[in-house]
Amino acid sequence: MIQIQTTKDIQKLMKKYQKEGKTIGFVPTMGFLHDGHLSLVKQARTDNDIVVMSIFVNPLQFGPGEDYETYPRDIERDRNLAAKAGVDILFMPSVEDMYQQESTMIVHVKKRTNVLCGRSRIGHFDGVATVLTKLFQLIIPTRAYFGMKDAQQVAVVDGLINEFFMDIELVPVETVREEDGLAKSSRNVYLTEAERKEAAVLYQSLQYGAQLIQDGERDPGVIKKQICSMLENTTGLIDYVEIYSYPDLESLETLTGKCIIAVAVQFSKARLIDNLIIDIPSRKEGK
Repeated sequence: MIQIQTTKDIQKLMKKYQKEGKTIGFVPTMGFLHDGHLSLVKQARTDNDIVVMSIFVNPLQFGPGEDYETYPRDIERDRNLAAKAGVDILFMPSVEDMYQQESTMIVHVKKRTNVLCGRSRIGHFDGVATVLTKLFQLIIPTRAYFGMKDAQQVAVVDGLINEFFMDIELVPVETVREEDGLAKSSRNVYLTEAERKEAAVLYQSLQYGAQLIQDGERDPGVIKKQICSMLENTTGLIDYVEIYSYPDLESLETLTGKCIIAVAVQFSKARLIDNLIIDIPSRKEGK
C-alpha cells in the first residue's frame, strides 16, 4: 500500500494511472475505520483496478460546538485496516494542504439539505460538497463509494456529480450493522453501556415503519407517530423522525415511489442516525 500525504503527489500518481487506462475506485473517509468503511473498500476492490482511500477530518463540515477537535482518530490502526482490506493508495492530506489559504469560494448546496441532518447542521453539506469537489479533482475516480447510513450525504453527492457533469459513477453501499441492527459508526464509541443497549431500537423502529408500509399504510404522519413512540422509550432525545421522497428529499402527503424513513437520536455524547430506503409500488386504478 502506497501512502501519500500531499495533494501534489496524489495528483501526479492519479494522472499516471489515468494515462494507463486504470479504473479507479475511491473511498473518501474521515478515518477511525470500521466494518462499514471496509465494506466500501471490498466493493471498490471488486469493481476497479486501483482502490484509493482518503482519510481527512474535514473542518468545513463541522459547525460551532460540534466534535471536530474530539472526533476519534487512530491513524496507525487505520493504516493497518486499510492495507489488510486491499487499499492500494492511502491519501492522508493535512488541513493546510487541502485548504492552503483563506478560501475564495465554497460549493453551496441549494437542495436536499434543508431537511434531516442538514436542517440543524447549517453549512455542513456545503463543507462536504466542497471537500469532495477537491478530492474528486485530485483522485479523478472512475467510481466513488459511499455508505447508505448517511443517505442524505449520498443524495447530496448524487446532485454534486450530476450538477457539475462529473464523469464519476456513484456507488451507494448498504449499511453495515451490528448483530442487533445498530448501524456501525465511528461515533458509537461515545455511547455508554446502557445507551448502547438502547440504541438498537433505532433500526427496530425503522423496520416497524417499513412493516406498516408493507401492510398498506400510506400516511407518513401515522408511520412517524408509531416510530416516535418506540424511540421515546430510550434515554436519548429524538432529533427527528422523517419520511421523504428519495433522493430528492421532498415532502409527501401520500407515500409512493422510492422513499426514505430516517431517524436521528441524540444520546449523552453521541448523535446517531439511521434510515431505510423503501420502493413503494403505485396503486393500480380500481384497487
